[in-house]
Amino acid sequence: MAAGKESSVEKDDGCNAGRDGPGDLRDPWYDELATGWSESDGVGTPAPMSPAVPVPEGDRSATDIYLQVQASEAFQEVRRRYRRFVVPGVAVFFTWYVAYVVTATSAPGLMARPVTGAVNVAMLAGLGQFVTTFLLTWAYARHARLRRDRAALDLRWTVFEQKRERELRQGASGDR
Repeated sequence: MAAGKESSVEKDDGCNAGRDGPGDLRDPWYDELATGWSESDGVGTPAPMSPAVPVPEGDRSATDIYLQVQASEAFQEVRRRYRRFVVPGVAVFFTWYVAYVVTATSAPGLMARPVTGAVNVAMLAGLGQFVTTFLLTWAYARHARLRRDRAALDLRWTVFEQKRERELRQGASGDR
């Protein structure tokens, strides 16, 4: 193949390949549906979250970039949002699970009480465990999509840009 010429496979990245501007497929973290999502400010309007991670001056390592992002307010807000959902969710689910196990072992008469036909309280509570697992999984995925994903993607893109600029500076200084 001639130098500088792309094959048809290299040209076609998938659906709408070759787009320019926002939504360019070369941007691996772009999510058109999530653009502008963030937590509400209490009035019903989304409060914007900017990564606010400045590009470091000079020649810094990738570790320095990651540490700078980790110390940023935007990263800490993503972690706070995560903990505000996960800690209560785990506590409620674990309590419900332990209550089911303790009741099954300490009150077998209650668990054996028939509800309808061959279905008893233990069977309904056991099925309830499955239902709550699926509900908690759905709620977690929804919370992540609505409250954290956009901000996390913005942070990831910021790190990607900083690493790219660092590599370009190193490449330019190595060419001399």
